[in-house]
Amino acid sequence: MALLWKLASVLVVALAGVADAKTADGRVNANIQRRPSVPIVPLPDVGPVTSRNGTQLPPYNTTYYFDQLIDHTNPSLGTFKQRYWTTYEWYETGGPIILFTPGEANAQPYSGYLTNRTINGQIAQELGGVTIVLEHRYYGLSNPYGDLSVKSLKYHTIQQAIDDLEYFAKNVDLPMPGGDAVKPGQAPWILVGGSYSGALTSFTMVNKPNLFQAAYASSAVVESIIDYWGYFQPILEWMPKNCSTDVQAVIAHIDSVFTSGNKKEIDSIKALFNMSALTHLDDAAGALRNNLWDWQSLSPSSGGGLFFEFCDALEVKNGVSAGPNGWGLEHALQAWGSYWTNTYYSILCGDEDVVTCLGTYDPTQEEWTDISVDNAGRSWMWIVCNEVGFFQEGAPKGHPTIVTRLVQPPYDERQCTYMFPEAFAHLGHLPVPNVDATNKAYHGWFVQENHLFFANGHRDPWREATLAADGTHFRSTPGQPLAISDGFHCSDLSTTNGQVDSTVLAVQKQGLQAIAGWVAEWKPSKH
Repeated sequence: MALLWKLASVLVVALAGVADAKTADGRVNANIQRRPSVPIVPLPDVGPVTSRNGTQLPPYNTTYYFDQLIDHTNPSLGTFKQRYWTTYEWYETGGPIILFTPGEANAQPYSGYLTNRTINGQIAQELGGVTIVLEHRYYGLSNPYGDLSVKSLKYHTIQQAIDDLEYFAKNVDLPMPGGDAVKPGQAPWILVGGSYSGALTSFTMVNKPNLFQAAYASSAVVESIIDYWGYFQPILEWMPKNCSTDVQAVIAHIDSVFTSGNKKEIDSIKALFNMSALTHLDDAAGALRNNLWDWQSLSPSSGGGLFFEFCDALEVKNGVSAGPNGWGLEHALQAWGSYWTNTYYSILCGDEDVVTCLGTYDPTQEEWTDISVDNAGRSWMWIVCNEVGFFQEGAPKGHPTIVTRLVQPPYDERQCTYMFPEAFAHLGHLPVPNVDATNKAYHGWFVQENHLFFANGHRDPWREATLAADGTHFRSTPGQPLAISDGFHCSDLSTTNGQVDSTVLAVQKQGLQAIAGWVAEWKPSKH
């Protein structure tokens, strides 16, 4: 969920799209969960944007502002400025309006989703539509108030975000010819989202029936889960077998030593990973999840990235790669420790000391107390702690695990009390996210809506919260298709991924066909 990479430029491409929680000055804590974020698709390096009739249009990164209600249950509270970006590059009269939010991130870098580098732009190009990127409330600069205090976050809920989409669609006057006459009922609207915003897409179709003519939800984490150990299951299944074998052996050994009470052995492992200053063993063991979290940055077009650099560090010895059984515990433990201390730590933490970067037990540290606007990690943690959970922990005993079992939901729930003491300190116990209410309100895995396309990937670490989760066997129907590629997280949103992976391309083609058919059924409202 959270990790701010302090990267040399050579690593930027490998990690493009990683969404990170951070304080305003860039300080990080690398033991906060990874959040389910949409990858960034960069803008093309092209000349002026022109419409189909040759008219020069504003650049893709032109920012517009919409007066959004602070509280949809009490409009008298007033409005705030919600940012959005749009282009009518491919628009033809009667074409659809394609609305997209990147979800839990500053939306400024996501203007690439206006272009045909994404499924959004592909839909617009094929159907003569307009593309819009809308910044989610409480992210970036779209904030009702001047800070992210608990008092300000009162109106930061999934339902308010859904209501934002409706209010925007019904009230925005788009900066284009006739932009005041393309509201729902006047033009077909299409909602697109990925990851959390993919779930938001599904939730909106449930909560606002008949508002959107069609919807495309990629890697949509529709089922809220507190103990989301399933995050690591697709990684375990798809990572190189030699690497998974050795990682399992190292983690089992560390967990065994850390629970043994043998101070000498415990100190030896902490020293190997340069974590001697960490007092809490769950912080030390939990930090090693970062090497596995790197999987979320992968895509069919990204190349190996840091994840495979990590596996090579464990499995390539004297130029020779280990077989499927790996090199064994002794080599893997030493190799992991060497890679962590000599290469990885500086990438992960920069010049921060180990306690600041990896420790989570000081409630006064800035990670918990920074309430400045545009702190996406804090905004996301508010939703995590209250509504969705998604704590990424070790697998239950009896199931193979590639991350420590010392980190369990109470570890993360404690962090909720540090970050939001005004909300949770009075409880007398750790806060438990109300995932049952979320799943009941928006139907979770059991959504059954018409004109809703689901796209997923077998290698997606968020797969187990989607309709592609193991053991669910949800059926694909003409009204609610379910298409699964061999892609990673939200791979099908990127045009480039379809160009290098035929299974991703097949999903994209199926989605485009479904959307086109549903838009063809649209009829204007008589009102």
